[in-house]
Amino acid sequence: MRIVHVVAAVIVREGRFLLVRKHGTRAFMQVGGKPEPGEEPLAALVRECAEEIGLVVDPAGVVPLGRFSAPAANEPDHVVVADAFTVELPAGFEPEPRAELAELVWLDPADPVTTHPVAALSVDLLAHARS
Repeated sequence: MRIVHVVAAVIVREGRFLLVRKHGTRAFMQVGGKPEPGEEPLAALVRECAEEIGLVVDPAGVVPLGRFSAPAANEPDHVVVADAFTVELPAGFEPEPRAELAELVWLDPADPVTTHPVAALSVDLLAHARS
């Protein structure tokens, strides 16, 4: 198995979690992505939030959640290892799918039924964030 390193933003509003789907994929996942060569995880998170949903993140307000791993949703025979962070949305800010994103959804973790396929890593992150 090959390893893919990423950063992931756990974004919650009114008890619902923001998940996004990239063009040409099925699974919904956290905002985030692969760090550029030499880029620190927090810097990658700030960059990815701006690129993907137009959010300007204040690094001082970001809370590290830890490192998580799961089978990669979009790359067969790969494992994704993510540095995950909690990111707050400013009041009144409405995220919009940008760059490689096709759409976004707000999922309620209390609702056991969803019609959206969710990446394994995101399932784990949502469970961790709820606990």
